[in-house]
Amino acid sequence: MDACVLYSALLRDLTMRLVLEDALDARWTEQIHTEWTRNLLQDRPDLTAAGLRKVCDLMNKFARNAVVTGFEHRIETLVLPDPKDRHVLAAAIHAKASAIVTFNLKDFPKSALKPYGIQALHPDGFFLEMIEDDPDAALVALRKQRAQLLKPPVSQKDFLNQLEQLKMPLTAKAIGQHHNW
Repeated sequence: MDACVLYSALLRDLTMRLVLEDALDARWTEQIHTEWTRNLLQDRPDLTAAGLRKVCDLMNKFARNAVVTGFEHRIETLVLPDPKDRHVLAAAIHAKASAIVTFNLKDFPKSALKPYGIQALHPDGFFLEMIEDDPDAALVALRKQRAQLLKPPVSQKDFLNQLEQLKMPLTAKAIGQHHNW
């Protein structure tokens, strides 16, 4: 998971709920945590570093084997359009991941990923695939996620609108076709 996906509370929570339903085997690094929390703190002065560190710690605790370590030696050997993204690819290679989930597809060109058997996936396509592959687990995760959104409560329509605002229209449409979530 690239930092840009974990930045959004909605997608971070969806990721974790799919992990907890055993529908997703997510991977990230402490460097990825540092990146998304740093960016979120810049945009949201109402949040604290300590509070976001607790979120990271809980993610690490409940997502078994999610934290990738020991990949750092690979970073300097990789070539990407933005050298700051090499740590994400290095971790994906080390973890034997099949995909990097990112909004920034241009930063992970096919030619750079192909030798490692990795593809870059937009979160919309990725989460859509999760829903199609295991709709029962996905719908359980979505029900639990929406049930926790109490301050204020979020209607199904508002939840779907939030996904669309996050550039996730295919996922929103697929979820909206299920009436029991």
